[in-house]
Amino acid sequence: MCPRPYRAVKRAGRLIHGRINMDDSCRASDTLIRTLYHSDNKIGESKINKIPATLIEGDGIGPEITEATVDVLDALQAPFEWSRFKAGLAALEESGDVLPKPMLDNIRQTKLALKAPLTTPVGEGFRSATVRLREEFNLYANVRPAHTFIPGGRFEDIDLILIRENTEGLYVGVEHYIPVDGDPRAVASASGIMTRAGCRKIAEFTFDYAIRHGRKKITIVHKANILKKLTGLFLDTALEVGKPYKDRLEIEERIVDNTAMQLVINPSQFDVILTSNMFGDILSDEIAGLIGGLGLAPGGNIGPDASIFEAVHGSAPDIAGQGIANPTALLLAAAMMLEHVNEYDKANQLRDAIKAVLNEDNVRTGDLGGNATTVEYTKAIIQRLG
Repeated sequence: MCPRPYRAVKRAGRLIHGRINMDDSCRASDTLIRTLYHSDNKIGESKINKIPATLIEGDGIGPEITEATVDVLDALQAPFEWSRFKAGLAALEESGDVLPKPMLDNIRQTKLALKAPLTTPVGEGFRSATVRLREEFNLYANVRPAHTFIPGGRFEDIDLILIRENTEGLYVGVEHYIPVDGDPRAVASASGIMTRAGCRKIAEFTFDYAIRHGRKKITIVHKANILKKLTGLFLDTALEVGKPYKDRLEIEERIVDNTAMQLVINPSQFDVILTSNMFGDILSDEIAGLIGGLGLAPGGNIGPDASIFEAVHGSAPDIAGQGIANPTALLLAAAMMLEHVNEYDKANQLRDAIKAVLNEDNVRTGDLGGNATTVEYTKAIIQRLG
């Protein structure tokens, strides 16, 4: 049984995106209480504090879309109090590391971050900065929503959630070369690693997420017909976890290649997709294509001790500094972050303002078929919020 303060916080507002889940609820309750409420007031009667959060401005267009997002959040009177850091190439030049220790320490303290795109240097010795962040904070769940913001595409009213296991599978990076006949790189070998504990954790997160968000169906995506042990373990564990939910959710399983095809034939048949790391990486970009591309695609990376929200597109160095970058993905990531701290009204206000600017005001950046600058687009959203 959790202590009384946690139960009071649970009654005070819904819990979202795994910030507190059944496994971590007691441990996280003290953090949430300290974050959201004055310590000398009673639960439910207190004045909401500013919420400390880490801001990672990123590379390429990162600083531009970060500024735009902060300006919009200020206009929205969002509760975040930012500690701002560089990461990626910009940090490498200053500190010798793409993920500077002061930034990592700050995330450990705030347990909450908003991240613009990072560039990982090409070459041996450099692992993806984003993958390192996931490993550093055990961000085991990657939540990728895809919702229609601009109608008129091949499909209308897209409303999908893909939840991807974020730390296991082939992306663990266990790979090596095998020399043959004097060729040191004659054979390349990679190992995928999945654990029952990891599969169970992401399945429990997904089923709980679906119930809390009023979803009706979960599709478990795998390749157990070929990778019988690696993805077979994922499928078996997810189906086992799903048994208690059968009276509340429709549960099905599909092979990944069939899923990829069906997504572009009839995406309305899907609701929540649960899948492994590499398959989720590929399918999440596919569903972004259904709604107009990565410029409209946010993501949330959730763990027991931290959550990091991000624009999932690249750093676009080719247009950096030109003032034409589209900040929508990072703005939508900020909306996810607002929901994460129970600011549902502000999250909805932000999404509604974006939709109105794109469709009623017809103010769009070049990648969305318009000619607005980053500043013009940002000002239009702020005006809608006013």
